[in-house]
Parts: sequence; C-alpha cells; structure tokens
Amino acid sequence: MTKQTGTSEAKQIILWHTLDQATTFEKLITSAAGLDADQAGARLAEYGLNELAGGSAKSPWRILWEQLSALMVVILMIAGALSALLGDYKDAIAIGTIVILNAALGFSQEYRAEKAMAALKKLAVPSARVRRGGEVQDVPAYQLVPGDVVLLEAGNFVPADCRVLESADLQAQEAALTGESVPIHKTTETFSDANLPLGDRKNMAFLGTFITAGRGQVVVVETGMRTELGRIATMIQHVDREPTPLQRRLTQLGKGLAAAALFLVAVIFAIGWIRGEELRLLFLTAVSIAVAAVPEGLPAVVTIALTLGAHRMLGKSALIRKLPAVETLGSVTVICSDKTGTLTQNRMTASVLCNAEGELDLRTNSDGSREKQIAFDVLLSGGALCNDAIVQMESVSASQSNPLGDPTEIALVTVAGRFGLIKPTLDALMPREHELPFSAERKRMTTVHRVSTNCEGLPTGLTQICRLTGASHLSVTKGAPDGLLALSEYIWINGAIEALTEDRRAAMHAANASLAKKGMRVLGVAFRALASNGAELGLTLETDLIFAGIIGILDPPRTEAASAVAMCKSAGIRPVMITGDHPLTAQQIARELGIDDTGRALTGVELDKLTPLELESNAEETAIYARVSPEHKLKIVDALQRRGHVVAMTGDGVNDAPALKKSDIGVAMGITGTDVAKEAADMVLLDDNFATIVSAVEEGRVIYDNIRKFIRYILATNSGEIWVMLVAPMLGMPLPLLPLQILWMNLVTDGLPALALGLEPSEADTMRRPPHHPNESIFGRGLGLHVLWVGLLMGCLSLGAGYWFWRMGDPNWQTVLFTTLTLSQMTHVMAIRSERHSLFTIGIFSNKPLVGAVALTALLQLALMYAPSLQEVFKTTALPLSLFAIAATLSSFVFVAVELEKWMGRKRERTNSH
Repeated sequence: MTKQTGTSEAKQIILWHTLDQATTFEKLITSAAGLDADQAGARLAEYGLNELAGGSAKSPWRILWEQLSALMVVILMIAGALSALLGDYKDAIAIGTIVILNAALGFSQEYRAEKAMAALKKLAVPSARVRRGGEVQDVPAYQLVPGDVVLLEAGNFVPADCRVLESADLQAQEAALTGESVPIHKTTETFSDANLPLGDRKNMAFLGTFITAGRGQVVVVETGMRTELGRIATMIQHVDREPTPLQRRLTQLGKGLAAAALFLVAVIFAIGWIRGEELRLLFLTAVSIAVAAVPEGLPAVVTIALTLGAHRMLGKSALIRKLPAVETLGSVTVICSDKTGTLTQNRMTASVLCNAEGELDLRTNSDGSREKQIAFDVLLSGGALCNDAIVQMESVSASQSNPLGDPTEIALVTVAGRFGLIKPTLDALMPREHELPFSAERKRMTTVHRVSTNCEGLPTGLTQICRLTGASHLSVTKGAPDGLLALSEYIWINGAIEALTEDRRAAMHAANASLAKKGMRVLGVAFRALASNGAELGLTLETDLIFAGIIGILDPPRTEAASAVAMCKSAGIRPVMITGDHPLTAQQIARELGIDDTGRALTGVELDKLTPLELESNAEETAIYARVSPEHKLKIVDALQRRGHVVAMTGDGVNDAPALKKSDIGVAMGITGTDVAKEAADMVLLDDNFATIVSAVEEGRVIYDNIRKFIRYILATNSGEIWVMLVAPMLGMPLPLLPLQILWMNLVTDGLPALALGLEPSEADTMRRPPHHPNESIFGRGLGLHVLWVGLLMGCLSLGAGYWFWRMGDPNWQTVLFTTLTLSQMTHVMAIRSERHSLFTIGIFSNKPLVGAVALTALLQLALMYAPSLQEVFKTTALPLSLFAIAATLSSFVFVAVELEKWMGRKRERTNSH
C-alpha cells in the first residue's frame, strides 16, 4: 500500500471488488477483529486524515485583479482617464461607475464559484462505529485508516470506501455517486470482472453514500482522496473552465476597437497637423473621436442585460450563479442530461401489472375500477403485505400519504393504494406473525399473516384463497420472478388455484423478460396456504407456492420532460442522456422521451476502449451513455467541446460535479441536487424541471440577440461620427463637430436608447431556429456589413447637409449637421429592434422603455438648440423650423434604408425556401 498524501510515488490501484475476504485482509494486514490502537495510530501517520483535501482556490484579490484586468475594462479605464483630461467629468464619472459596477458584479459571482470542495467536505461523516482490538468503539471518521473494521446500519453514512464483510439485507443509496435510482443490496461475494462499473460493485460501500436498510460489517480499504469521492474531488480541482462564447466575442471586439481607436487618433491628428489646426483643439478632437470609437456602454449593457435576464430566469425557477451563463445558454448546441432525478422523477413507480389473466400498463391506463381490482388484488395485496414500508395510520389512502422505506416497497404500497388496498388496513386484517427477511443470495423475502376465520373485509382474491384452502395463515413471498417461478407449483387464475403448467410457466417467464428488456425492475409475488405461522418450516416455507403475478417498476419520466426534449430538438439543440444506470433502463427512458429511437447505448466499458478520436466521432451520433463513471462524463463533455459544441450538462449527484464544472454551462437540480453539484454548476433549477432549461435557453438567446443589437447600433452610430470627422477635412471644411458635441452624442445617444435595447422582448422565431455557431464572430450574419454601410449613410447624410449650408455661408451649418446625425441615430435604433421583421410587425410600443428613451433623447437635443444656456456651452444655434425639418427628414432616410434591407432579406428567404 502507498501513502495517500504528500508522495510522488506511483500509486498502486487495487481493485478491491475482485479480491475475496481473505486476500483483502492480507493486503490490508488486518483481520475481522480490526486494528489495535498502535496499528491505527501508525497508519494515521502514514496515510493522513480521512478527509478531502482542499483545492487551490483563487484568493479574493486574484479574482478582483482578473475582473479589472479584462481588456474591455482596461480600455474603459483609459477612456475614463482621457475624458477627465478633457474636462468632461460627467463622462469620466459615468465610465468609472460602469467599471466599478461591472467589477463588483463579476467579483461576487466568481467568489461564490469556487466552493465545490467545501460542499464535498460536508459529506464527511462525524463518527463511525469501529471494531478495534476486538472491541467496538466510536471513532471520529477523519481518524479512520485502511484496515479498520466498521459496523454499519440503516441511517448511517458510509465513512470511507469499504469492502463488505457481512450483510444482513444491507442496502445503500448510491444515486448521488453512481446514478443508480434504487438502493443497492450489498453482498459479500467476490466479482471477477476488473472493469465492473461502480454501480455493480455490490461488495463495496463508498464514502458519502447512505445506508437505507439492514446492517453489516465492512473493512476500510481507501480513505480521504483515494476514495471514489476523493477522486471526484481531484477532478473538480483540475477542471479548467473555458471562456464563454460571449467572453470570447467581447475580447475579440475589444482588441479590434483598441486598434481602431489608436489608428483613428493617429490619422485625425496627422490630417489636422497638415492643415494647421490649433494643436489644443486638434488633440481634444482626436481624443474625443478615440473615446467615441470605444463603446464604453458595452460592459454596462452586457452586465445589465445579463442581470435582468438572470432576474427573469429566477422568476421561472432558474437561479443563475454566474452571470455569463445567462448568455451561454443561448449558444448551447448539446444538452447532456443525467437521467435519475433530472429526466425522471427519482421515484420508483409500479408501471405494469401482469398475471395469468393479462397485463395492465398503468402508464397509459390508470383504471382503478372494481373489475381491475378484482383481477389484480391478489398480486397487489401481496406486494403491500410482504412489505416493510411505513404508512401512517391516519392516511386516508396510500396515494395521499408519504410512505417511508425502500423506494421499491414504497412503489408497491402506492400502487396498491391506487386500487383501494390500503396497507395499514391490510396489516390490521392480516397481522404479520413470522417472516424470512430478504437476502441477496435468495433474492426474496417472505412474511406470514394470520387470517380471520370469516375472512370479512379481505380483498376478493384473498377471501377466495382462504375459503378454497381453509387456511388459518397465508405466507406471501416477494422477489425475483425467475426464482419464485422455480418454487411455485400452482398459479392464481380467474379466482381459482390451478396447476402451473409448463406453458403457463413459459408465459410468465416471457412476460418477465419483456418487462426487463424495457428497463424495468421486475418483482414476482406468490402465496402459500398454511395451518400455522410456519416458523418451524424454515426455508421450506418458500416451496409449493401459488404464483400470483409480476409487477414492473420504473423510475418514470417527468411529465414535462418529453415536451421539453421536443422543444430542444425544434430549437436545434441535441439532447444526450448520460447516466450511471443500467443500459436497458436508459434506453427505455430515452425512447419514451424521444431522445433516441435507435436503441443504441454506449456503456462505460465500451467507452474505455475508444481512442479520443473515436470518442469524438461517436459523440456526434450517440444519444445514450449508460453505466458511466464521473471520468466518462468528463470525457464525453470534452469530446463534444472539441467538436465545436457548446455543451450544457445537467445533473444532481456528486458524480455529476466534475462534468458540471467542465461543461460550458452546468445546470444542477435545486431540490434533489447535492450541495456539491450546486456549487459546481452555473445555474440551479429550483423546481428540478427539465423544461425550465428550455425557458432559460430562450432567455439566453434573447439576451445575445439584444447584445448584438446594441453592438449593431453603437458601432454604426459611432462609425457615422468617425466618417464625418475623417471626410470633412478632405472637403476643406473646418472641424464639423466640436469635442463636447462628440462626447454629448457618445454619452446621450449611446446611453439610454442603447441600454433600452437590452429590454427588447424575444422574437417569434427565437426557438424555431438552430443555435448560432459558437465560434461565430460578433460581426457575423451581416452585422459588420451593416455597421459599414449604415455608418457611411449617416455620415454622408449629416456631412452632406452640413457641407451644403457651410458652402452657402449659413451659420447654422454645424448645428444642422449635429442634429441630423443625432436624429439619424434615433431612427436607426428603432429600425434595428428586430434583425428580420419590420418595426410595424413587432409593434412600435412592444418595448416602451426604448420608445421613451428615444423621445427623451430627441427632447434633450431640442434643448441643446433652443435653451440659451446650453447653446453657449455646446456652441449650437436655434434652428429655424425649415432647417430642423430638413434635418429630421434626412435622418428618416436611415430608418427607410434599414427597413428596406430587412425586406430584401425576407424576400431572399422566401425565394430560397421555394
């Protein structure tokens, strides 16, 4: 054995499930009596504490530095400093506020993002009952060492990874670790398959899982970071997050704008120097244009859009933990979903009843009529009687109570209650007097019940059995159908006990196989008439049985999951199921939900045989992965990302945490999810509703669309200003816009209207189109071309008007140019509210804040022209009505041109569709 901490030696991996008990003791140098105090102390010093080591979490200062050193933020801080040098303190204060707000929000989100390890530590067990030196004592769990013998019983958390030595119906709930939806019956047998998935290693108990029933004795084989939970912790620590599509696009945009700003400063300064402009005015103008070229409102718009989106998502039961995740959702191309508790209800439910008289599918037929009860009441009564689930006596019906116990037994009690067979009532009519507990070797349990002499109140079928046999007691056996059929000599059919012929036996075997192929857990029920409580019969009590039928049990899909999957597909998003559960179960759920109809599932064992390139190729086609480990989930997510996909991973268990963190957008379940999963995720579903993801995807698409609209608007308007400033000197004109006028447009027209674009509602086809390519440039789909031609049009219209009146010697020429350019920006922002549809189609007042912002901006522009105090500051003149009408008319050409562009685009689409 090797040390767990502080060593660089090659670590020996021992497959403990393949070793028998004697070899296990030999490897661990221990015995069934456990270690003595000296041995335990020596091993504690050698292996270290049984706890999960913390990762190298980012310090708060490092997180803050990363927020402030982002390229766009650096550009903003430079712009703010230049604004202050120009004496425009209002603009400088506004930019500073944006920087502080953006950094504060980003810091708060990032600071909370590194807590997955703390959540893992919450799974640590405070103490454990250990056999040391032959005596049982309570020991703090963090002091456990390999070789310790631990006693477990119902209600205990498993304190380390252990090999099972004794099992008296020992069962562990491992869903959070393996994805299994039902508790696992633990056994002492040895397994030869070295590649057995965790869920099938039934002779092992794992750290952090929970004992739901029975008792047992185990020996600790791994502690701390060498446990399966520790391996997950290690994976979480070493998972690197990729920047989101939006972050990549904004970084690309920031670099481009920084280069453009420097170029413009050089060009404008050079032209002015050649023309002999006043150096101070020239410097101020060049810097003003540079500031105008940088859309300082962009981080504010992005932050506000993401924050408002996160708020709207919260109203739809989706809690956003990291703001960039809001937009990332809109770029998702693949959703990798865990099955248990995510696509399914994580509640075992009896789905099919089958006996010699026929079959009843309860998923499509909820008939609880008297006729159906009589046909299946022997089967249902047996399932409720041979059952240790607890139902409160005050319950009116089993369906209205919350039974406690094994999920499978709860399913049997619940389905019996649907047919009016209430467990407390049955228990009172037929008190239990003897039992043979379940064992993994027999795969069944038997209970013996006393029957009243007159049989009053019993279900019809049980009354018939009692009267036919005259028995004072009935035994009920529940277990694996194959085993029960081998022990049965008779069968219950049409209210009579008849011989179990080979044909009838074959029919029941076929029904069992059919349900099993559909991924169901199948249980059989049989009876035997007795003259006493059968205590003296021992195991022979389970012979000469009357076979009553079988019950197929399944963790059913969530009712809304199928429609959510369909919506994902219509939106061009491919759903993929990744689960630790059995392949047959996964295939059945995938078929029911419409995830996959091929029936092909790739298992963890098969996945291990694939090369990275083969896995990438398979990832494009495979929709079902079963019996997978946390490492497999990471590999699948990584393979999809290498193929260029934006991957969302949903899950609720500890085993999902590494993949949740690795994926582009991790989505954890808020109700059934573990703290580990929630801390590793970007978003938490407060209602555990898969359909909520679809709503969140739509919100993400709307936000990205609105950010593109802002960029379309701001860069087009800024380029219009730049064209004016570049071309005017070439025409021999004086400076067409003063620095303060440029900064006014930069602050006002780039301000409220631009921010209001972030509130634009979703367009009709938002969820009827495929997601845009994750590597798409921010200027993709015609945005760059739009910026160029609209900016040029604005510049030509404004400069043309100014040039005409300047040549005519009109002193109002600069105000005409200034007003035309400002109003052009207002008509432009109204025209680009939809990339495809006309403003009159989506409705002028569908975004009231934007209409209000445009109106306010127009009023402020009028104030600049007609308020004497502002005229003096901004060097404007009071335009005659005729000149103002010319400016307004020219500005409307921009609106008409953009609407014409959209009309031509719609026409091309109609032509291509035909």
